[in-house]
Amino acid sequence: MPRIVISENMDAAAVAVLVRDFDVDYRPALVDDPAGLAAALAGADAWIVRNRTQVRGASLAAAVRLRVVGRLGVGLDNIDLEACTARGIEVIPATGANAESVAEYVLAMAMILLRGAAYRSTSAVAAGRWPRQMLSQGREISGKTIGLVGFGSIGRVTARMAGAIGLRRVGHDPGVAADSPAWKEFGVVPAGLDELLATADVVSLHLPLVKETRRLISEERIARMKPGAILVNSARGGIVDEAALARALHAGRLAGAALDVFEDEPLAAGSVLADAPNLILTPHIAGVTQESNERVSGLVAQRVAACLGR
Repeated sequence: MPRIVISENMDAAAVAVLVRDFDVDYRPALVDDPAGLAAALAGADAWIVRNRTQVRGASLAAAVRLRVVGRLGVGLDNIDLEACTARGIEVIPATGANAESVAEYVLAMAMILLRGAAYRSTSAVAAGRWPRQMLSQGREISGKTIGLVGFGSIGRVTARMAGAIGLRRVGHDPGVAADSPAWKEFGVVPAGLDELLATADVVSLHLPLVKETRRLISEERIARMKPGAILVNSARGGIVDEAALARALHAGRLAGAALDVFEDEPLAAGSVLADAPNLILTPHIAGVTQESNERVSGLVAQRVAACLGR
């Protein structure tokens, strides 16, 4: 019977489906136990991971029988794709299954930040203060422009939702031809990156982390953003120069930012981001909701099972 190792959290119903036909070793704590993980992988035909498990190096080498890696998400920067290809190991991401959740996160963060400090008023109001005048300078999202840097499946779902609440949409993606019908289908005007940064009230990143995108949002590019703009990164840490972003927030150059991903995760205590104003930090959960976890886990379980011949 083929053996599947699952080294991070997976929806219980999807695990139960796999247990019916396979020898399943489901231990989410394996991600933090390198020795235990290597031992488990020695007899594994399939390995299912999220973003924390590193499918590379000694762990991958220990998986001598491995045929397939299921990724509970879409980013693949934690997987040594070259080594997997060389060994004939199929890599299966959950493409599209968490797009709705990420798009909702992007727009929720944009709306909160455009309203300014309103989301921080609870403790003041509960304490009997009434900071109404201070918090009356927020902005509406309707009529603003969102710039989508990256126009894959998540960028397109974000564009669809953004249009429904009255946002103008511009996008940049060198991998999508300017005459692609997808731009028109989702109501997005293609633009160069510098043009997008200069015109967008909200800049949302939807890119993989590769050599070409590392520190793409650099100090120079942050300086090109429209004054008072919002930056949302729900894609991958490392795309944004975190120190440069912190400086821009301290200087009031940007109105705010929301980061769900970081160059090093977990974010270290004392990070340059720690005391930056108008900044929302979340622990890589933009694509993780009850609904998306069911979809992602179900899709990966189905495709891994098919790869193993069930």
